[in-house]
Amino acid sequence: MTDFDLDRRTPAGALQTVDRALLVLLAFERTRPDWGVTEVAEEFGWDTSVAQRLLSTLAGRGFLVSDPVTRRYRIGPAVLRLGRLWERSGSLELLAAPVLEELRRATGDTVLFCLPDSFHMRCVAAEEGESGPLRYYPLVGELYPAHAGATSKSFYAYLPDDQRHRLFRGRPMARFTDRTVTDPDLLEQEFLKVRAQGYAFTVGEYDTGVATVAVPVFLGREPYGSLSLGGGEDRFHGAPEDRLDALRHAAQLLEQRLTHPPQRPKGRTGRPRTAT
Repeated sequence: MTDFDLDRRTPAGALQTVDRALLVLLAFERTRPDWGVTEVAEEFGWDTSVAQRLLSTLAGRGFLVSDPVTRRYRIGPAVLRLGRLWERSGSLELLAAPVLEELRRATGDTVLFCLPDSFHMRCVAAEEGESGPLRYYPLVGELYPAHAGATSKSFYAYLPDDQRHRLFRGRPMARFTDRTVTDPDLLEQEFLKVRAQGYAFTVGEYDTGVATVAVPVFLGREPYGSLSLGGGEDRFHGAPEDRLDALRHAAQLLEQRLTHPPQRPKGRTGRPRTAT
């Protein structure tokens, strides 16, 4: 059905109606942007009346919108508002932190987790490498241009071709170093290379003397962000191969945490016992 591996069973102790509403929301994706009442009912094995009430309730709170002509439902503005809040509230940084910390320990490099933000990638979580900070200001919140550096290229390479062409053609692109690629045709060749090999590796495209290797982070089949390792050019010895396994494994862990966030273990209820 969707790119998410959904467990449709309502967890023990959960409210079935709430769980069903959340399953409906998770069914919407770029490859399936709208649903009808009958389709939802058939997909989940519910009565049509149940599907209708769920969709109407979600639309009433702004989580869905209904097309008055086709009577099909799409994602509404409330989802966008919560998504933006989620990305900027620090919750995403907390979720990613254990993965980034482990990757830094394994490689010694600076680790960045970035999400798209207009014609840039914005750092939402980071761990400084063992050789010290790459910059003299916080990495979290920093914007990286879409056309320069592996951090950006590993994400934009996986956008649909037509969407990527609209972004990069006819747009002036700044040159940050003598290695920055600003020609859209050459840039497209690099994007295709990144997609073919599954990672991006650049040296000195955005910061002179800094090497970066990055891989995309997916939600289902959709590119969501990028995970990258950076450090001085001398640390990489001109090739990133010895880091790829650890980097790809970390990206997979991030994807798992984004789609199935770890739950806090249930503790005992009531007052703690006192020693006697």
